[in-house]
Formats: sequence, C-alpha cells, structure tokens
Amino acid sequence: MRENKELESVVHEPVDEIEPVDEQLEPVEREFGDIIVGLDIGTTKICCIVGEVFPGRVDVIGTGTVPSNGLRKGVVVNIESTVNSIKEAVRLAEESAGCNLRSSYVYVGIAGNHIKGFNSPGIVAVNNREIKKSDIDDVINAARTVKISENQRVIHVMPQEYMVDDHTGIQNPLGMTGVRLVTNVHIVTADIGAVHNLVTCCNKANLEVAELVLESIASAHAVLSPDEMELGVALVDIGGGTTDVAVFCEGTIRHTCEIGLGGHNLTNDLSVGLRTPLQEAERLKEDYGGAISSIIKPNLVVDVPTVGDRQPRKVTQKVLVDILEARTIEILEMIDRELVASGQKNKINGGIVITGGTALLANIIDLAEQIFDLPVRIGYPSGVCGKLDEIHSPRCTTATGLVLFGRNKNSEIQNREPSALDKLKGWVKKIM
Repeated sequence: MRENKELESVVHEPVDEIEPVDEQLEPVEREFGDIIVGLDIGTTKICCIVGEVFPGRVDVIGTGTVPSNGLRKGVVVNIESTVNSIKEAVRLAEESAGCNLRSSYVYVGIAGNHIKGFNSPGIVAVNNREIKKSDIDDVINAARTVKISENQRVIHVMPQEYMVDDHTGIQNPLGMTGVRLVTNVHIVTADIGAVHNLVTCCNKANLEVAELVLESIASAHAVLSPDEMELGVALVDIGGGTTDVAVFCEGTIRHTCEIGLGGHNLTNDLSVGLRTPLQEAERLKEDYGGAISSIIKPNLVVDVPTVGDRQPRKVTQKVLVDILEARTIEILEMIDRELVASGQKNKINGGIVITGGTALLANIIDLAEQIFDLPVRIGYPSGVCGKLDEIHSPRCTTATGLVLFGRNKNSEIQNREPSALDKLKGWVKKIM
C-alpha cells in the first residue's frame, strides 16, 4: 500500500513537469530496443532496412535504397565504390529511422556464381539412451565434416531431417531414445575472397556484420508461408546480376543454386538492341517492358533516346518486348532445367514464387506458368509492420527477409542459457 501511495504522488505531479519526460520516452525505448538491420548489397541497388523487434512483431522503422556501384553479378569488383554506396544507403536508413546503426546487428545478403549448395549426411552413436542437445550438435558437426574446395567457406549448415534408428522424418530428436542418430543437412559455401571483400566493404562503412546470409534463404523468410514450405515450393529471386533459387519441402530446405543471369541482362539486351544508354534502357524496361510480346498491339510506338545529339528514334513496343521475352525465356528455362536436374521439381506441389525486381515485369507470371507447368505467384515482403508503404515491392524482399532472419537468430540466442559473459554484457548495457 505504501508503494501505491508513492506511485500516486508521482502520477499526480503538475502537468508542466510531466510533459518533458513524456517527450523523452520514445527515443529512450528505441535506444534500448533490439534494432536489426538487413543490408541487401546487390548488383543494381543497395537496400538497407531497419527493423525494431518487439514481442510477436517486427516494425520497419527506416529504409534506404541507392543505386549500387562496384559490384558485378553479386561480387565486389570495386571496394571504394561499394563502400560509398553502402554508406549512402545506411545514411538514408538512419535518417528515416532516427537512430545510429553502428552498434546494431547487421545481416548482409550474399549471392553470386561462387555460391555452392549441396546435401551431406551425418551419423553418431547414442547407445540406447536419451538424445541430448550435445548429440544433435555432434551429428550436425559430423555432417559438415566434408571436404570442400580450399577457396570455399561454409556460410550455412541447415538440418533437413533427423533419423533415430529406423524412424525417419523427425524434425527435432531431442529427448528421444535410440541407438544411433542420423541427419541430412544442406550446406552452403561461398568463395573466401568474395566473402572477405563483402565484409571489408561493410567494415569500411562502419558496420559490424553479424552474419552473411544467402539471399534466397533470406527472401524465403519474407515471402513463403509455412503451408507452402510444407507442401513444396520453389523460390526464384531474380536480382540484378544473378537469380537465386531455393526449394523447400516438408518444412525444410532441399536445394539451392545460383544462376548467373538477372534483370541487368534484360536491361543490357535492350541497351544493345535499341542502341540506347543503359539508364534509358532501364527506364524503358520499367515503363513499357513485358514478358510476352504476342499480346502487345503492333501499332504502339515508343520514343527511344539515342547517344550523342541524335533525335530519339521511334520503335514499336512489340520490338522492345520481343527483346525482353527472349532473355526472360532463357532465364526461366535455365531454372526449370536446374529444378529437373536436382530431382526436386516433382516435389514442388505448392508452385513457384518469383520475387526480386524482375518479378515486376508485366506478364511474367503467364510466361513462367507456361515454362514450369506449375502455378506461379509474385512474392511481396510480409511478416513485418511499420513503414510498409516503403517496402511493398519485390525489390525489397531480400532486405526484409534479412531483418526477419536476424530476428529469428537473435531469438534463438536469447533462448539459450546465458553465460557469465552474456550476463556481464547485459549488466554493462543497462548502466551505460
């Protein structure tokens, strides 16, 4: 009762003394909240999304998107240009969010032809006793003990399923009893040099990388539903320089691959075919492009800027779409061949989800359904709240997915038994 009276005396302070305190509440809460940053460093753009994590939800509080300079097909080719682009995207995101991102968890997407994905088995003996967390860690380590190229580095080890003796399809064997524990994992590796250059660029931009995440894995967190992942679905993320493919079935990852073609190839084809600068070709693709030329009226004419002081040329929209259709068919057919060769296509009962900037190309769903002979939809970012109008585009899927991936990762870490060092860090954070 005494405490309640003390609280009442505080609550009934004069209004002019309370108002300044209320004005301080939002910045203080945000400063001590979990801020997670998703940084999509792509070939054509760099997208930075700032998320604030609350129990049961993630609020997007800031975004920053700028053209990318210094990358080719997802790989850094000019560190200085890449660093400058990252700094600008982060600056815009900081202004939008109203906070400094230097001490935040930054999850960075990685893609490119150097990425390799494969499945690997592991087995350990448990001698007819209850399976512990340490046994699960041991069997995963056994599965990842596989010889890889000296220039490759493991970035993901994702368990697909476990088997206890003759029982298969187990998602979590903790607490079960058996003689042996078996697992299959999906391992993703990346070129050491490409990883080093990407991390170096982030560090030079005053960012600390919490983890590198395969872009298709990140995008899956933002666009795929649990039902799709259980039934069987292929995520196709057509970025600027590469196309990332990930297949999920029975709730887990089954296959990943990278294809060295993307939206920039469509733009480059237009630039060469119509003899127009790349910037103008990109604009023409967005304003008049499409994936199926047969539905375009032949009398529709487009002004195509030329180089130098020459006057713009008149070109029918059908010619423009013809160029885009040919390259789009090539990309989609390469994906289809990859799905067939992986042995996973007959498991894709939930269809195909296309995301990335090229997903906005008109009629791409119709063309993709013809090639894959499966239902197709466009993947938009979901699973977050806040500034949704700024991220409601397939172009923002990867960055949004990186924030959600980071939220899940941090939640796993927080659920572990804290060590003495973790407790000390938490105490220091409270008093600073």
